[in-house]
Amino acid sequence: MHRVELLTRDGCSICTAAAARLSELAGELGFALAVTDVDAAAASGDSTLRAEYGDRLPVVLLDGREHSYWEVDEPRLRADLG
Repeated sequence: MHRVELLTRDGCSICTAAAARLSELAGELGFALAVTDVDAAAASGDSTLRAEYGDRLPVVLLDGREHSYWEVDEPRLRADLG
């Protein structure tokens, strides 16, 4: 099973929309979805994600690799999962 991780931050409306769409797609396409707030991770001691991706949120990672940012590239995600 593929794993999709959405990197977000609190108060990001684009992130909220991306999370909603990915949640719908997870049910349809059968992937595991995780949502990670980069600021919360940094507050817990891991600032790596915020340092690397913090200015491009939301970021979609597919199986641990960057897939898209600022939006869900749905056609590409469908192709890569198919």
